[in-house]
Amino acid sequence: MHNQQRRTLQETRTSLPPADVLAAAKHFFSRRHGIYAAFPEKEGPTFVTMRGQGGEEVVIGVVADAAGTHVTGSTYLFDQQIARFFTTLPPYPTEDAATGPVESGHALVEPKTPDDAPPAGAVPAGAVGAGPAKSGGAA
Repeated sequence: MHNQQRRTLQETRTSLPPADVLAAAKHFFSRRHGIYAAFPEKEGPTFVTMRGQGGEEVVIGVVADAAGTHVTGSTYLFDQQIARFFTTLPPYPTEDAATGPVESGHALVEPKTPDDAPPAGAVPAGAVGAGPAKSGGAA
């Protein structure tokens, strides 16, 4: 049951203003082929409700804040189409304290620290041979 809940409510953040997100949603869902098309039924400044095949409801809601536009999509059967719609929205750039601005959706590569152990079987830089490093004296 928990897996279905994650599919029926999806969220993302974008740099588009709320009105542009809602216009993009109406355009995206009205252009779908066959059973995945949905058309506006109700709308307001922060949401659009669309109906599709068999009366299936698709709801897109938006909230603007200092961190961009928060977009929420809810449906029971059109979960894959909402996920596809979200991929058409430009991501909101985020900033990581260690590395600076980063585009949303891209994985951060954690910087290595001297305490990080090398991968198993790796030979440290400058080491000669495959044996373990000796400590406390010259070899």
